[in-house]
Amino acid sequence: MDRKVIGGLVNSISRLIHLVACQTGKTPVVKDFRNIVDVLKLLKPILDEAFGSPIPSDEQLVKAFEELDETVNEAREFMERLPQRMSKIYSELQCAELEPVTELIENALKDLRENVIPSLEDIIKIVDTIGLASNQELLMESVALEKERLKLELKQKSEEAVIMNQITDLVNHIRYCVAKLEQFGFINGIPIPSHFRCPLSLQLMLDPVIVASGQTYERSFIQKWLDNGLRVCPKTRQTLVHAELISNYTVNALIASWCEENNIKQCDSVRLDQITNPFLTNISHKDSFSGSSVKYFDRAEQQRHKISSGCVEEITAEMSKLQKSDSLEKKSSHSESESITSVISSIGQSAKLDEKARGEVYRCKSENSNNIMNLSSLCSPEFNDLTTSLHVQKLVENLKSQNPEAQTAAASELRLLTKHNTENRVLIAKCCAIVPLVSLLHSTVKTVQENAVTALLNLSIDGNNKVLIAEAGAIEPLIYVLECGTMEAKENSAAALFSLSVLDDYKVKIGRSNAIRALVNLLGSGSPRGRKDASTALFNLSICHENKARMVQAGAVKYLVELMEPSKGMADKSVALLANLSTIPEGRVAITQEGGIPLLVEIVETGSQRGKENAASALLQMCLHNNRFCCLVLQEGAVPPLIALSQFGTPRAKEKAQQILSHFRSQREGLVR
Repeated sequence: MDRKVIGGLVNSISRLIHLVACQTGKTPVVKDFRNIVDVLKLLKPILDEAFGSPIPSDEQLVKAFEELDETVNEAREFMERLPQRMSKIYSELQCAELEPVTELIENALKDLRENVIPSLEDIIKIVDTIGLASNQELLMESVALEKERLKLELKQKSEEAVIMNQITDLVNHIRYCVAKLEQFGFINGIPIPSHFRCPLSLQLMLDPVIVASGQTYERSFIQKWLDNGLRVCPKTRQTLVHAELISNYTVNALIASWCEENNIKQCDSVRLDQITNPFLTNISHKDSFSGSSVKYFDRAEQQRHKISSGCVEEITAEMSKLQKSDSLEKKSSHSESESITSVISSIGQSAKLDEKARGEVYRCKSENSNNIMNLSSLCSPEFNDLTTSLHVQKLVENLKSQNPEAQTAAASELRLLTKHNTENRVLIAKCCAIVPLVSLLHSTVKTVQENAVTALLNLSIDGNNKVLIAEAGAIEPLIYVLECGTMEAKENSAAALFSLSVLDDYKVKIGRSNAIRALVNLLGSGSPRGRKDASTALFNLSICHENKARMVQAGAVKYLVELMEPSKGMADKSVALLANLSTIPEGRVAITQEGGIPLLVEIVETGSQRGKENAASALLQMCLHNNRFCCLVLQEGAVPPLIALSQFGTPRAKEKAQQILSHFRSQREGLVR
């Protein structure tokens, strides 16, 4: 038998055994791998013996060894990728063998679904058992969950994606518990103010940076999040429109001032071992707690009892005391409000079940009371803007009613709730408000239709909601509003179509519907705001090449040329869209027929920098593709403004102007010859 086959198999088994031996985790997957390794350890001595002994060749045996070698290597590769791709909590729930911690996780998830604060004791046991006590572990768990969630959404496994969102809520709650327990994070015995700690690392920020959502993080931690291919804000769940990290000099200065006041050296040498974590100390042994931990746990249970018995006055008074005790921690912290929240030490009072929806109602277990109260909003500066899931569910039911007044009131309130608040947009979408709002776009009651389309527009600001709205079949109803609604409804319908057209797949779908003709009609006869909304939507749709001809056929060029007049206030938007349409023959012909060349030359001379760029781009297309159009451009006296633009314009404008002038020269030289 070929010794290479046996030797390769022995080598593969040895590598897998070594890899599994290095694993310290307790997840079900790791346990399964250890069971596999136990079997392979029994096989390895036999293979070692066979390697050194002459064995007759056997094709079936060789094939079996080769298949086993391939399987072992696949297992090893899977194991090597495991830390980056497997959520500990999710894998625990997937385990066939029911573990005690699995039951704790399921109970905690059930509590969160019912808006109940999970038991602190259960949270501590979960964290200790599966290893989520450190900031690095929590970060990687969040990364793994987000990746898995995106994967499930792509596969359209909605039920599993819902579970993944619930697990994300649980991880957020665990992070909150870790951060709040005994004012997590001390340097030299001094508690670190909460707004100076990174939401991901839970530690003092040494290099605070702002991401596209406006949230502030420690550079190394948010960079790790981005390096894993994630493009949503970990805290707000907003889609990040770019991955740039901007240094937050304001927070950095505040941290430096705080460090100076407390004689703390703020430098890169601040290590993890200098930042003590009482939470880690408390859970280092499963069955024992430090004195402070026991005292804290008793205090938390007392607060839980207060809440369950409905003593609102006592809770409010207790919160006031806690807020006063935190006043020293909050000085010099008025700027960067998005990273500064009310600090309340008791988890029983203000546990955040979901960072995406701070107004979530928390209902605490009680045998004698069914009182429901919004605890987080008591101390929130945004109380008037926030809402609760129960309230949203009530509004959704009213949307589905047959009573026009109830529908109007519900749609109007959802419109207001989604106007400015990011968290409300996420919460309202979670409560399944999108489908009934879409159905109301066909309402014969104009106020219902107006409020519904505006609420959908506001919801579409969230990147994830765009997909939900599009998948709910909103395109045709939005076109209906665009054709038959009031002027305000038409304006917001156009803006909503623009928002959905950000998704590449829907540029094509919207273009193939009757939306372009309806948008062109609004461009020609709408209010000033309606025309701007229509031109913005059309510009975005024109990025898809097949939509350009549809716009020309619908008569868009005529209106765009009219709107190039400076008095209309839409010159820049019109020229930008004409520049796109000039890339097709029909567009160039229409621009010439509608008298667009003189106005384009005028904008090159007197327009804004952006307008000059796009006008030069359109003129370049006209000149390069048709000699007659080129002559018309020359007749309009384009050379002097183009020379000026080639010297003093933006880099892009200079390039376009130089190309046109070069084309003029080549044309002249050709005539001379």
